[in-house]
Amino acid sequence: MKRSMMSRSRLREHIFILLFMAQFNSPEDMPKETALYFDNLENAADEKSREYIEKKAAAVLEKQDELDALIDEKAEGWSTKRMGRVELAIIRLAVYELRFDDDIPEGVAINEAVELAKKYGQDNAASFVNGVLARLV
Repeated sequence: MKRSMMSRSRLREHIFILLFMAQFNSPEDMPKETALYFDNLENAADEKSREYIEKKAAAVLEKQDELDALIDEKAEGWSTKRMGRVELAIIRLAVYELRFDDDIPEGVAINEAVELAKKYGQDNAASFVNGVLARLV
């Protein structure tokens, strides 16, 4: 039985998780950690979804310095060094989508980031993420 590609929201959630993991692992360890992550998923990702997730996470990590510079410039009173790791991973992904992914409308990138912040972040994470992203658009 062939599984179809995951929803964009699920794809984005897995990308966020890989970006979060990357903050705790060296770039050399990430391929192994990524493989472990996918091997341990309850609902295994189909090949096309997994490829999309890995490719997009790698693209975000590749532009991380540029993304962080943009975030630092716009997040008044905050720097990426002071942000929580969950919020930072979410914001990096959203900023990447806003700046470099023409397939994703601005509103969708922001709404999805806020939803991830509600699910994974602290109590005020959603409004924090929304505020930082609002300054970027």
